[in-house]
Amino acid sequence: MAAGLAGAGAEVVLVGRNAEKAKIRLDKITAAAGKAYFVSAEASDKVHIQQLLDTVLKRSGRVDIVINGAGVNSATPFIEIGEDEYERIMKINIKSVFLGCQVFGKYLVERGEGGSIINLGSMSGLVPLSRVFTYSASKAAVHNLSKNLAREWAQKNVRVNVLVPGFFPAEQNRSVLTPERVASIMGHTPMKRFGEAGELIGATLLLAGAAGSFITGAEIVVDGGYHAMTI
Repeated sequence: MAAGLAGAGAEVVLVGRNAEKAKIRLDKITAAAGKAYFVSAEASDKVHIQQLLDTVLKRSGRVDIVINGAGVNSATPFIEIGEDEYERIMKINIKSVFLGCQVFGKYLVERGEGGSIINLGSMSGLVPLSRVFTYSASKAAVHNLSKNLAREWAQKNVRVNVLVPGFFPAEQNRSVLTPERVASIMGHTPMKRFGEAGELIGATLLLAGAAGSFITGAEIVVDGGYHAMTI
């Protein structure tokens, strides 16, 4: 998503806790003549998020597009989920989105020039998925929060949408992708494959830019047909 926005001409700010991981992505973006830089922040800490906004405004002058994408997963059986694990997942997956929308949304609303917030949802936020109970609950909350904010800020031209990836193998979900689960996913996906990272770019650019100016409160699904499949 960052690479796609940079390729479309945006100056991209990568945010996270690991500068080394960010450098790998920054190098790819800049190698393709994109503009990007990294700011260290804890997504679930409001002080950090406010400092992030201040830093970006000082360096870049403005913010037009906000993507809330922090996420963590777990395959712990429901009965065995401890409170620490539950609170950690909810803190990262929904509190970080809440704070990102609160801090950056306030800026966009008060600026009065509109803007686009894209929150990363999940197929598990739409339909039940096995083995990811707390993750699913947190993502359902992201979907609901996004729709409420879309309604709240529509007349301010601040659009809030949810990008809903299907199955894209990533660091956070590899632990639950056993051979049996992969076979089950493929049996429920008409395209019979996982998504590739670059296939999120089209939806990202639509939601971020003028082409999507009348889209708010939407759940844009990119899943190879998974949600449309029954038997």
